[in-house]
Amino acid sequence: MSTIHDLATGAMRWLEPEQAHEAALAGLRAGFGPRVRADKFPRLKTTLAGLELANPIGMAAGFDKNCEAPDALLKCGFGFVECGTVTPRPQEGNPRPRIFRLSEDRSVINRLGFNNKGLDAYADRLAARAGKPGIVGANVGANKDSADRAADYVAGMGRVWKCASYVTANISSPNTPGLRGLQERGALEDLLGRLREARAPLEAAHGKRPLFLKVAPDLDEIAVRDIAELALTYELDALIVSNTTLQRPEHLSSDNRYEAGGLSGQALFQISTHVLRQFAHVLDGRLPLIGVGGVESGLTALAKIKAGASAVQLYSSMVYTGPSLVGRILDELDGLLAAEGVDTFAEMVGVDAR
Repeated sequence: MSTIHDLATGAMRWLEPEQAHEAALAGLRAGFGPRVRADKFPRLKTTLAGLELANPIGMAAGFDKNCEAPDALLKCGFGFVECGTVTPRPQEGNPRPRIFRLSEDRSVINRLGFNNKGLDAYADRLAARAGKPGIVGANVGANKDSADRAADYVAGMGRVWKCASYVTANISSPNTPGLRGLQERGALEDLLGRLREARAPLEAAHGKRPLFLKVAPDLDEIAVRDIAELALTYELDALIVSNTTLQRPEHLSSDNRYEAGGLSGQALFQISTHVLRQFAHVLDGRLPLIGVGGVESGLTALAKIKAGASAVQLYSSMVYTGPSLVGRILDELDGLLAAEGVDTFAEMVGVDAR
């Protein structure tokens, strides 16, 4: 069956990237995705910030911006799915074309700019899956023209809290001007303080939820230390490391390598794993990390885990391999853990940092 999905993915590469993405989402919604048991391998079962995951392979935010296919994605074998980024008001994002394949580099550049249908439509879809199994997180952001971006995050968190398994504040997209400024110490203190204040009544009304922060890979050591310190101070439950990069490694060979936007896929692997390792060193086990960037195999997933990730997420690698990739990664990762002689996934978290 995976061959059929691989052929469909190959055919979609003849489409313009954004059209291909929309077709893939429509196909999943229509039930054409692969069927993989997320709990197939007991060794891969793990816990992340109190969430019980069948496996540590997650769908990163950006693929299902409007929460249209979370259950179809879970059926592909993902241990958890993150939908968004959603902003309070609908927005078009940046002008097309805004997604560029770097096929020779197995990478992607996007400058989408938080295009989405807004919080009302998103929250309704999230509420409609109430009672269904599976971990589905909500990734929230700020409108481009917002006068108070921190207020947008508070509004987003408040609206999705009841029905989301967890909430992620995405302050690291490079495609909304000024957004990454929220990672600077003063702005981040203000944002996290307001989120903590708003979180207490939500927990009282609807129960506890983990709150994550998604950060950029383009951080120096001082920024890594500041973010880690504030994440602990304001009682976040995990950091997602990392979003796309503005860097352009010298080895890129695709004609599209100079397009503006955030780079993801294989070319992001080393950059994102380096900053993941920095966060793991500074945090020293005090906060879980989710590793993102260039995960395309069991081997790359395990490298993130050994560097300190308690779970990983992927997205861009599916552009080139299709949704059957998830099942292949689970097979490979279980085999690699067996070869390491471990009985549980958690035994491998951060082994390179010890």
